[in-house]
Amino acid sequence: MAEKYNLKNPAVKRILQEVKEMQSNPSHDFMSLPLEENIFEWQFAIRGPCETEFEGGIYHGRIQLPAEYPFKPPSFMLLTPNGRFETQTKICLSISNHHPEHWQPSWSVRTALVALIAFMPTNPNGALGSLDYKEEDRRALAIKSRETPPKFGTPERQRLIDEIHEYMLSKATSAPQDNPTEAPEEHSPNEEVEAQDNSGNLEALPAEGVLRQAGDRIVEEQEVPANANPSGVEAPREVQSTVSRTQVLQTSETRVQNPKPATRVQKPDDRLFTLAAVGLTVAILVLLLKKFIKSTEYGAVFFNGS
Repeated sequence: MAEKYNLKNPAVKRILQEVKEMQSNPSHDFMSLPLEENIFEWQFAIRGPCETEFEGGIYHGRIQLPAEYPFKPPSFMLLTPNGRFETQTKICLSISNHHPEHWQPSWSVRTALVALIAFMPTNPNGALGSLDYKEEDRRALAIKSRETPPKFGTPERQRLIDEIHEYMLSKATSAPQDNPTEAPEEHSPNEEVEAQDNSGNLEALPAEGVLRQAGDRIVEEQEVPANANPSGVEAPREVQSTVSRTQVLQTSETRVQNPKPATRVQKPDDRLFTLAAVGLTVAILVLLLKKFIKSTEYGAVFFNGS
């Protein structure tokens, strides 16, 4: 393959390095290889991300690298129906040629495929080439994607697509299930009775289910059963919670107000000062009164002597 191209070309040199790295370090989640007649065109397949409606699916696509690669981003096209992206249409992603301002030359085909897998379960938000199928439709497409690879292009392209599909199937763990809820039909009657009893217990304890599943929305989900319960069993809990909260607030307020007696202790000091001032005033008045009496006595003596 390298003999057909100019190894001094930066794009060719970079692409050959990525081909070697892809073959020496394969991944279970994706595989991509270029055509022998054109190393700027790659065929790839990605595995649907786990714990999503795409889990277990094998989605084929095509990558077209520009002549200025890696300084300009590639274009991506999905070939397998998936319910998230249109097929045989260039999709709009931050890693594609629709947004060259976001592209980094340090990125590669490998990093782009990892990003594409992460984009699968995201909200399309009306992006170019995006679809918004229901989850059950996407699961059905994920199961169907494993049956046969898509048909596309020349025999060389198809041969490479088939090889990649066989590789992805060999690394697959298990096939996805379209209707996992049908499994309880095989249970015995005794198991069905136990299931009904368990369901009744779960209905009697809605708060526990909320605690296990809702996470941060525990308070919001607990209020719904309390209001919807016609028997009004949950209402006393809310009243008790409000009473306990008011008690806590009252106790906290009393704790904050505890320093006030210290200020009241200081009031006797003010009274002492007041009493002292009153005492001084009385003493002054007494002295003045004595002087006045003495003066009147001296006056009386003076007048009597005369």
